[in-house]
Amino acid sequence: MGRKSTFHENSDEPVVHIDFTEPYDDGVRRRILAAGVTAGQPIVDGAVYAATQGPRLETAAEINRLERDGADLVGMTGMPEAALARELGIPYAAINVVANFAAGRASSEHEICFDSIDAVLREAMGRVRNVLDHLCEA
Repeated sequence: MGRKSTFHENSDEPVVHIDFTEPYDDGVRRRILAAGVTAGQPIVDGAVYAATQGPRLETAAEINRLERDGADLVGMTGMPEAALARELGIPYAAINVVANFAAGRASSEHEICFDSIDAVLREAMGRVRNVLDHLCEA
């Protein structure tokens, strides 16, 4: 029996089936939102995250399909961490940083500017650290 992408891969332990209806822990999510308010950092509450496999950015055609599927955000770093945490019973939530428009959209219509991504991430990670500082103080 295959167990790929699970905590128990290559283990004699049985596969753990998890309820993944809501992938993020509501209590952790609420604490992050409250920390954002305390830190004075605006946070958008809720979105549909589509996970893709990296390490590469998506094609414009993939973005079109994911948008039709209802995705608001697309990234390659949001999974399988949430599923692995759920298997282990670890409360988990994510703070997503939007670093660029997806392929084929707005300033990324013809190509993605990696210099812009780096600049946005440097600035955004300071704001994330601020939220995390307030989260740890709570």
